[in-house]
Amino acid sequence: MTLFGQPASLRRWSCPCCPSAGFNTALYAATRAKARASVRTVVRKTARRAVWASKPRRIDVHHHISPRSYTQAIGPEKLVNTYPGSRTAAYDWTPAMAIEDMDRGGSATAITSIYSGTHLAEHPDARRLARESNEFAARMMQDYPGRFGMFAALPALDIEGTLREIEYALDVLDADGVHLMTSYRNKWLGDPFYAPVFEELQRRKAVLYTHPTVPDFAQNLIPGVPDTVIEIGTDTTRAIASLLFSGTAARYPDVNIIFSHGGGTLPFLIERFTRLAQRKQLAARLPRGILREIERFYYDVAQIAYPAPMAALMKLVPVTQILFGTDFTFRTAAEIADGLQACNLSARVHKAINRDNALRLFPRFKHVMA
Repeated sequence: MTLFGQPASLRRWSCPCCPSAGFNTALYAATRAKARASVRTVVRKTARRAVWASKPRRIDVHHHISPRSYTQAIGPEKLVNTYPGSRTAAYDWTPAMAIEDMDRGGSATAITSIYSGTHLAEHPDARRLARESNEFAARMMQDYPGRFGMFAALPALDIEGTLREIEYALDVLDADGVHLMTSYRNKWLGDPFYAPVFEELQRRKAVLYTHPTVPDFAQNLIPGVPDTVIEIGTDTTRAIASLLFSGTAARYPDVNIIFSHGGGTLPFLIERFTRLAQRKQLAARLPRGILREIERFYYDVAQIAYPAPMAALMKLVPVTQILFGTDFTFRTAAEIADGLQACNLSARVHKAINRDNALRLFPRFKHVMA
C-alpha cells in the first residue's frame, strides 16, 4: 500500500511537531515540497490557459503595407487618387503603426500584402519593385518574429518575372503565399494568360491571396460615388466567375485561394451562378459542381463584419472557410473585431474565424501570442 506516492511503511503518523515521536520529518518535507510544486504547475498552466483564452490572438490575412520606397516609386498622388481617403496608407504607414493597431485589436499575426498591387504590376520596373517590396516584408518578419507573415507581391503582367518571384519568395524569403489582384487590364484571373502561374501554384499547393481593384472601364461611373464603394466587391465577384466558368478552379484544386471582403457580391448572386453552371458547356468545366468549388475557397471578413453580409456568407460556405481580415490601414483590427461581435456568433465560430481556420493554412503561427 502507498500513501501520496510513498510506501506506507515509511510513514510514521505522529505529530510533525514532535520528531522524537518517530515522525519522518525529511520524508514529510519532501512530500510536501513535491505537492506544492505540483500545485504550482497546475496554477501556472491554468493561468496560462486563461491568458490565452482572454486574448483572441487573431490572424489577420488582409493587412496592407506601404514601404516608403514603394510609395515613392509608384508616386503617392497616384496611390491616393486610386483610393480616395487613403492618405494614411500611402504616406504615413510604418511597421510600428501596424503593430500598434494589431495590439489594440487583438491581432497576434498579420500576413501582409502590398498596397495597390495593380500599380506595381503596371510599373515599368515591376520586377525590381516586387523584389524590393518582398524583401522589405521579409525583413519585417525577421524584425518582429511571429507578428508578421507575407503574401508576396508579383509583377503579374510579366509572367516570366512572376514565376521567378514566386520561386524566390516561397523558397528563399519563406513567404506564406502570393498576392494577385482580381484583374489586370481587364484580364481576370481565369484568363489563359495566367495559366503558367496557376500551374506553378498548383505544383506547390500554394496559398493565393487575392485583392480586388477597379478595372479601367468601371472608373468614374457615378458622380459623387467613389469607384471603390461598388467596384471593389464587384470585381472580386468577376474574378470568382472567371475562375469558375473558365474551368481554372477545377483544374487547379490544390491552390488555396483567399477572396477579400467575403467574396464581394457572390453570396447575393449565387442563384445566377448556379443556374449558369447548368449549361452543358459550362457544367463540363465544373466536374465536381459549382458549389463544391465555391465551398473550398476561403473568404476574409474585412469590411463585411455586419450581420447581413456575414449571415449571407455563412449560409453559402462552411465556417471553416472564413478568415479574419481587417483591410488595415483602411480599417482597424478593433473595428472589424467589434463588428463580428455584433453578429451574435457563437464562441466556437468566433474562435474559428479569428484564428483556427487560418492555422490550417499557416500552421507555423500556432504558438504566436501577442
